[in-house]
Amino acid sequence: MTDIVPSQVDRANPFASFIRLDRAADFGPVSDWASDFDLAEPPYVTDPTVRWAEQRGRCPIAFTERRQRSWLPVLYDDIAAIAHDIEHFSSHDPIVVSPFDVPINDLLPVPPISSDPPVHTWARRLLLPAFGPSAVEAMSEVTRGLAEELIADHFSDGSGDAAADYARHIPVRVIAHMLGIPVEDEEMFTGWVVRTLQQGFQGLAFVGDALDAIMEMTVYFSERVAERRAMERGTRPRDLITMLIEAETDEPMSDQHLLGTCFLLLIAGIDTTWSAIGSSLWHLATHPDDQRRLRQDPSVLPMAVEEFLRVYSPVTMARIVTDDVEFKGCPMKKGDKVLMAFPAGNHDPAQFEDAERFVIDRARNRHFAFGSGIHRCLGSNLARMEIRVAVQTFLERVPPFELADPDAVTWTGGQVRGPRCVPIRPSA
Repeated sequence: MTDIVPSQVDRANPFASFIRLDRAADFGPVSDWASDFDLAEPPYVTDPTVRWAEQRGRCPIAFTERRQRSWLPVLYDDIAAIAHDIEHFSSHDPIVVSPFDVPINDLLPVPPISSDPPVHTWARRLLLPAFGPSAVEAMSEVTRGLAEELIADHFSDGSGDAAADYARHIPVRVIAHMLGIPVEDEEMFTGWVVRTLQQGFQGLAFVGDALDAIMEMTVYFSERVAERRAMERGTRPRDLITMLIEAETDEPMSDQHLLGTCFLLLIAGIDTTWSAIGSSLWHLATHPDDQRRLRQDPSVLPMAVEEFLRVYSPVTMARIVTDDVEFKGCPMKKGDKVLMAFPAGNHDPAQFEDAERFVIDRARNRHFAFGSGIHRCLGSNLARMEIRVAVQTFLERVPPFELADPDAVTWTGGQVRGPRCVPIRPSA
């Protein structure tokens, strides 16, 4: 590893001194996936299943020193074992490729996802009621209203971009509603997600912008928290920010913890579901039989949602090796990253029959699109509801559709994989 060096980031940004240029630099093409993999490789972003199949047969746990020492397991059982072993694999830095020299939890905690027990235990517990089944179902009509509005605005003739004009907007508007922040600021919220999770993964040229986005979020949520605290208890809006301010916790909640949780709820509530809804509509645009089946028999939709999640799982997380350990013959060193390729595990033929085929009514579907272990996504109920309502409303309001230009479809990858352009038109 190279020494820490000053970055090209504005010196006023307090995170600038923690940047490592070696982790943010651009690299050449992959020569051997088993010893030099790259989640940003364009063919991997477009269709990672080819690499997963190659790796399962040749090297189930790949290794690279590209950007940082990292391991990539692709077998379901291996990923599950690591996810449950919190003694050897910490969540203090869940970022797949971090430009920082220290774990994100030491620099900008985003609990509970970046914390280990005991902090993780109470940090997660205080959020659970807001994301339980009844609370989420109460948001379904709001979600449907947003979906119908978007369809009326962008798909009146059956044409439009199912990713940019539809999937992109639903989750950000829903989570803004839940946080109690203005939906009118949607473009700013989405911009933060793009700059931190998408562009920040792509190389040195974008790192400064990603750090600026973090600073902007810090200022924004500091102001929102200050506004709530200036109000008398009982007069504050009943939203997630107020819930965090008024929470009784096992230990005092710092402002850093509170702000980090706000960051997490906003960012995790946007990019992941944006990708999942977009992937689902891309699938239906390219698989007319499945689209026809859902139109004719809406009762299949719950099973279809689970299969969308399995086949197009958007999220890869990371763990940090806490001490030298050998796992399945791999000599993992303290500080190494293990990239939790949950999407790869969901394609493991040892776990799923006919794993590479989308089976719209798959009965046994124990996927882990939402992760596994103590960090299983607490927003899974919300994501499922948003996908279900978004797909159902689209099929009800938009006539049969297909891709208008398959070559125009684009995907983003890295921490979160999903389509960003899905142009559709009425089916011929």
